Amino acid sequence: MTRVPVDHERNQHIINNPKYAELTSKRNAFSITLSVITLVIYFGFIFVIAYHKEILSAQLFEGSVTTVGLPVGVLIILSAILLTGIYVRRANSEFDDLNREIIKEAHE
Repeated sequence: MTRVPVDHERNQHIINNPKYAELTSKRNAFSITLSVITLVIYFGFIFVIAYHKEILSAQLFEGSVTTVGLPVGVLIILSAILLTGIYVRRANSEFDDLNREIIKEAHE
């Protein structure tokens, strides 16, 4: 495996670029926001299981063998997929655009 030498000057140029600071702060804030949303959904579900079982164990409709817990569980899984899609969409547009600009400026 060939090792590529590290260009410390270029790295410092990237780190000092205001667009790099913008990218990292936007990406971190967005990631933290989505993580908090995910944790609230998951821990909320666990809280309901622990303290209010009757909510999730109720029949979906009269005479049904399916409980409310099943569609709620499916919605939790779908929320994780949706939140991942939201992150990927923003990462592939806004974050990648900023990243390309930073790289372009580093090579100038």
